[in-house]
Amino acid sequence: MATLKDVAKLANVDVSTVSRALNNTSYVHPDTKERVYAAAKELGYRPNVMARALRQGRGHVLGVVVPRLHLTTFSEILQGIEAEAQKQGYMTMVCVTEDDPKVERDRLNRLRNGGADGIIIAATGRNGRILRDIQASGVPVVQLVRRQELELSSVVADFEASGREAVQYLYQKGCRSIGLIAGSQHLAPYRGRYEGYRKAVAELGLEEITGSSQRKVNSFGYGYESANQLLDENPALDAIIAAVDVQGLGAIRAAAERGLKIPEQIKIMSLTGHRVGRMLETTMTSMEMPAFQMGESAAKLAIEEIEADPKHKPARRHINFATMLVEREST
Repeated sequence: MATLKDVAKLANVDVSTVSRALNNTSYVHPDTKERVYAAAKELGYRPNVMARALRQGRGHVLGVVVPRLHLTTFSEILQGIEAEAQKQGYMTMVCVTEDDPKVERDRLNRLRNGGADGIIIAATGRNGRILRDIQASGVPVVQLVRRQELELSSVVADFEASGREAVQYLYQKGCRSIGLIAGSQHLAPYRGRYEGYRKAVAELGLEEITGSSQRKVNSFGYGYESANQLLDENPALDAIIAAVDVQGLGAIRAAAERGLKIPEQIKIMSLTGHRVGRMLETTMTSMEMPAFQMGESAAKLAIEEIEADPKHKPARRHINFATMLVEREST
């Protein structure tokens, strides 16, 4: 029976490197890891974790890592993932990180060592090396909503177009002082939305007006505090664009507390629509992304790569969905 020493000798590395590569206990360069896996496979060295890494016995499990589910489009996206996974005989393990990089790192390590055949993730952008390492080990990684690593497949919406079209729409409605509730530029969707907004206001000769808060970015409190900042600093503000519906809810509250009539005195809209926006007393205009279809597409990409011949793995793919303006009472 082959030993760690045998694998190390064939792969031309030391025993500790073999152990780290097979057990994912610390970083090993992807090229070295692939060499170790090839040597272990050739020698028939297959402990449980290695067997999973070598894809010898799939459990038909997709790991799904998202920042949150409550009052976000991720709940609708997950339904699409579940539907496609079930159709193809897979189950899902869902992990919620609250955008904490440490929690995300822990969940990723648990998934890759705990039987996930592939991982779908809306990442914080702080664990790129781990994601690339997981991909190199033979476990496919598909980025969802947030494209942070170009070498990994992704399913996203056209956030820049969403920001641009929102400004153009409000301008056509007569708005000339349009504020944006900005988010972390470290996250691709917020960066894209801001770029679209920035370019549109520049093209229209308008002033760039942004607001932010110290609260969690995808929260009612963030939207409420950011809207109050915008209104305090810009008394003539006649429109607010929120990145997501829950921020828009906060903006609506801030405007209502000041006695501002919506949409007569100020218009408010969201760049990422959720079903909750259709149920408000003042329903919210939004740029809707096809959340269910995005989930389906992410699951298809992951499963296709899981089941592909190891010698003929599909090339990395980036799928970009268009958003659609849905006009409601808030504008």
